[in-house]
Amino acid sequence: MKQSRKFDICIIGSGAGAGPIAYELAKAGYKVGVLEKGRWFKETDFFKDEQLGRHSVFRSQFKDERHTLEEPNGDGSWSSDTTSQFWGGNIVGGASNFMSAYFHRLKPQDFRLVSEYGNIEGANTVDWPISYDELEPYYTKVEQLVGVSGKVVEHPHLEPRSSKDFPFPPTAEHPVAQRFDSACKGLKLHPLPMARGILSQPFNGRLSCEYSGYCGSYGCHSGAKASSRAALLDTATKTGNCEIVTQAKVYRLNTDDSGKVNSVDYFDLTDNDKSVRVTANIFVVACYAIESSRLLLSSRGKKHPDGIGNNHGQVGKNLHCCAGGTGHGVFELDKLKSFEAKQLKTRGPFFNRALQDWYEIDDESVSDKPIKGGTLDFVFDPPSPTSEVSSLKWQGENLLWGTPLKQRIKSHFTQSKDFKFEVFCDWLTNDECYVSLDPDEKDRWGQSVAKVRAGFHPHDERVAQYLVDRGIEVMKAMGAHEAWGNVFTQPTSNLVAGGCRFGDDPTTSVLDRNCRVHDCDNLYVTDGSFMPNGGSVTPTFTIYANAFRVADSIVERFAKG
Repeated sequence: MKQSRKFDICIIGSGAGAGPIAYELAKAGYKVGVLEKGRWFKETDFFKDEQLGRHSVFRSQFKDERHTLEEPNGDGSWSSDTTSQFWGGNIVGGASNFMSAYFHRLKPQDFRLVSEYGNIEGANTVDWPISYDELEPYYTKVEQLVGVSGKVVEHPHLEPRSSKDFPFPPTAEHPVAQRFDSACKGLKLHPLPMARGILSQPFNGRLSCEYSGYCGSYGCHSGAKASSRAALLDTATKTGNCEIVTQAKVYRLNTDDSGKVNSVDYFDLTDNDKSVRVTANIFVVACYAIESSRLLLSSRGKKHPDGIGNNHGQVGKNLHCCAGGTGHGVFELDKLKSFEAKQLKTRGPFFNRALQDWYEIDDESVSDKPIKGGTLDFVFDPPSPTSEVSSLKWQGENLLWGTPLKQRIKSHFTQSKDFKFEVFCDWLTNDECYVSLDPDEKDRWGQSVAKVRAGFHPHDERVAQYLVDRGIEVMKAMGAHEAWGNVFTQPTSNLVAGGCRFGDDPTTSVLDRNCRVHDCDNLYVTDGSFMPNGGSVTPTFTIYANAFRVADSIVERFAKG
């Protein structure tokens, strides 16, 4: 085994949960080591090419390591499949390179679901150990430092803010946004300009958005997207205090007789998988929720016979994805006025609109008391003409070719426009959604792969369907000639959180309120694993904010000695 040098703090992973820790500790003068399994890619490596989305070069290789997935069949049995779908991004900056960067804050009620709405039978819902007010200054810090563009407008569910507006103006707006606003106001709704973790102006050496349309699932060519690498790690390394070790496949945390972590082992993928050991005073795990649970479960020791943090069997429990659905509105261009058709054909600017009128649902047709609802984000998909053409060759069970196929392709691209909405609501934590180690399957290095059981609560489906129906109503009010939507119950390939829930009670949580493992004094987990619930928005903004909060507590700890 090759011995590496010692750091003050060693961070495993480099995404949204890792970047703030590295940035703040390096800036404070401490020696930071970041171990990243993937490679370092820069803006010049991200091309505007539909074939280069989450390309295999940016992900873990299916042949080397996989996740085993179990899903309910609907009859009480479970299907078992092997999939790599949970790899969000295997490069410096992690999945934050490929996000769409919808940056909604959680709201105060998200921190106290039980207190606000009561317990739901079959769900493991809990209140957070911290409040919205404790996290609010860090949301503001992310907006200013990582870079969030938008405009604050008054609406019934606007969360409290310490700043009046976002530090960067909204990104360029698609002309059809005005059509959306008019339709929503006719329905007595409150359309929101959607905040984005995308720069509308150059900042800190990063360029502003180029409006190519290649955003969600694509790396950002200009550096405008608020990836952990572009926004934080590039700056952290320039201090001289932060070293990022790439192609470092971490496989074990080692603990001493007292139960503290004293070193971490990784395979050096650049040197024939040679095992390397790194020592530090404090360790931070931020590998993405599933892999963070896997690493803790795999790290057994004298004080941790079932894995670090797992003395009460909580590691891997209470995993959650993002419940919801999607919907579409199709506009037939030849049935619109010429200027309306021209507007819909415009490419480039974002359609930055969201609805949160149903963040709390107070409708007797759904429940006899108010329940937690969700968010609808309205978007255009990134350009993907090749995949769209491929899907058009099938009409039901019939394969088209020749003139019929040509006519259908021409119609698709010149005579109609597809407009989309995405629904986000809580995936209630439950006993049938968790991460464990697969007893049979090993990865290329002989380590047990993560096994994910992805059971969902029927309450989520009911809430999602209500929101999908509202989205369809908005599409029709906009004048869509066809509108439809569907609810999904399968786990999302990204937006996964939980597994190392934080809380004040060690018997029901893995981490304390500062995201330190209850039974391991010098180990923290700062990716989305800490979240008791995901709220009804995408979680990246909150992961960033919480990591900055934890970074402050670690800096304070070092200062005390």
